[in-house]
Amino acid sequence: MDTATLSGILAGFVMALGAVLLGPAPAALAHLPSLMFVLGGTCAAILLTFPATDLRQAVSAGIRAFAAKDIPAGDTVAAMVHLAEVSRKEGIMALEEIHTPNPILSKAARLVAGNADPGRIRDALDTELLALQRRHGIAIAVFSRLAACAPAMGLLGTLTGLVQTLADPKGAEAFGPGIAVALPATVYGCLLSALVFLPVAGKLTFRRMQAELRLNIIFEGTRYILENNNPGLIHERLSSFLSLKERSSAH
Repeated sequence: MDTATLSGILAGFVMALGAVLLGPAPAALAHLPSLMFVLGGTCAAILLTFPATDLRQAVSAGIRAFAAKDIPAGDTVAAMVHLAEVSRKEGIMALEEIHTPNPILSKAARLVAGNADPGRIRDALDTELLALQRRHGIAIAVFSRLAACAPAMGLLGTLTGLVQTLADPKGAEAFGPGIAVALPATVYGCLLSALVFLPVAGKLTFRRMQAELRLNIIFEGTRYILENNNPGLIHERLSSFLSLKERSSAH
């Protein structure tokens, strides 16, 4: 599990809740109709924007943002160096028998074993890259839209409460309590956007960038293997994709 994302969201809510509880009137923000207005309006806007299949995919991707563990790019470099070592010692056909948890890496190994030219390997990995970008792109679009809709619905809920307050025949007497009831909707919308939807969209964007980096490492590694470069040289070349800290830890 990616504890950083979950810890960040929980810490944000705990700090916000703590600030409310330490305030002069913590019960004023506990307003169920405002929460229902924000959640209901946001969900309705999303259902109007995206088809159900994309929403299911986005929810699944959002869950994986918490559950899945980041795969360091250095692990992919190490895997490609291992393939180069197997190719050097046992011959390029031995890569046909390589099985890894990464299906794209296994596919690349089979293409190398079949002595495919780099252009064909690039085409295959480009297809994988486009599919990956589409999957992540849909999820990012959904959560980004949620992040935009939640504050808007919160503001709309506040304005609705203000209109009802101003229309109250009690006049100025009802103005203070009415404002206190109207404002929580904006608070709920901003909290959901800042502490849930935007962080998940950001995490999915980061995951997409990491996946694209791994695909590029796999392509360059397979090209170097086909050129019959020695594993040490392949490691040095692929290390260019890594940060200085990752390079030092890989040695």
